[in-house]
Amino acid sequence: MPLDLDYVRSQFPALRTGVAFFDNAGGSQVLREVAERVADYMLTTSVQTGASYDLSREAGERVAEARATLSRLVNARRPEEIVLGSSTTVLMRFLATAMASRFQPGDEVVLTVFDHESNIGPWLTLESRGVVFKFWSVDRDSFEVDLAELDALMTERTKLVCVTHASNILGTIMPIAEIARRVHAAGAELCVDGVAYAPHRAIDVQALDVDYYVFSFYKTYGPHFAMLYGKYDRLLELDGLYHYFYGREKVPFKLEPGNTNYELAWGSAGIVHYLDRLGGGTGDFAAVARAFDDVAAQEEALSERLLGFLRERNDVRIVGRRESDRAIRVPTISFKVEGRDSAEVVRATDPLKIGIRFGDFHSRRLVEHLGLSDGNGVVRASMVHYNTVEEVDRLIGGLEAALG
Repeated sequence: MPLDLDYVRSQFPALRTGVAFFDNAGGSQVLREVAERVADYMLTTSVQTGASYDLSREAGERVAEARATLSRLVNARRPEEIVLGSSTTVLMRFLATAMASRFQPGDEVVLTVFDHESNIGPWLTLESRGVVFKFWSVDRDSFEVDLAELDALMTERTKLVCVTHASNILGTIMPIAEIARRVHAAGAELCVDGVAYAPHRAIDVQALDVDYYVFSFYKTYGPHFAMLYGKYDRLLELDGLYHYFYGREKVPFKLEPGNTNYELAWGSAGIVHYLDRLGGGTGDFAAVARAFDDVAAQEEALSERLLGFLRERNDVRIVGRRESDRAIRVPTISFKVEGRDSAEVVRATDPLKIGIRFGDFHSRRLVEHLGLSDGNGVVRASMVHYNTVEEVDRLIGGLEAALG
């Protein structure tokens, strides 16, 4: 069934402003239920957990329930596999710190030039331990990634491979399950940044067989908050980041120094409830997957509308795949206009209540690698399922006027 857009849009109060939000890869709009849950927690159960009195026990139960609900979002085997934190960048820093002691001089980590810096910079801090870094690249002309290059980079010293699930510039979906198979065959672990993928497609960490998977809720219809999935056995092996009496076995709490944010955890669970309703209300991962099937169909139509316009222009270079196929890309569409500064193009659409953006979006290594840094980087329009074809047509009209 087609997505019920009237229902979908009614769940996001900010859409009433008339702004066409096309900067969703920078931050999506927030579900009403999420905001209401945050407020409710703060106004009714804002006490410290762990005490014996009733309200403290209720608060603790709410946080535990939220973690269990969020584990269903990614089909984790158990709630303890979910580590909560303030952002993907922070959680990656935590993970790199908790993993550092296992690395020996000469051990190797494979990074990419096409990731957001949050899945590059934290790992480079291990250089002081003698870790050797190798970079997996992307073709400058076709924007394609070669799995054979990954195979060639890995050796018996490779301990970790870090890769994005979808590029926040190219929009390309990476074959994570196949990458995981190759990485594990080489005896290494896999860490995936899912920030640019999570708002668009279902994440089944069991089917993907990833070791670690991280993304932020503020780009997935929630608050400025994030989660890290880790296989339980992998999390047990990590060093603790909390007080000394939080032992190695105290997963996931040893990786949440200072405790997690209770109200944001409770609020973020509203994302899962929303997806469950879209997917039939069965209260399981299957409902989440069904919801994202409908989301993907809506997003493919939006992508085709914009890509079709961009493909027809001889003065525009689409930075990424030119096809709208939901299996190969998310609706994050970047482009460069010949002879035009990207900032100039974007600012021409600002008065039309259209929110697009220019720059490198913290994927600076990729933009530099592609030779697109000059002229304020690329123009990016990033759509999600609550956007409409009519909004895309507004954007196209604004771009036509700006480009002439």
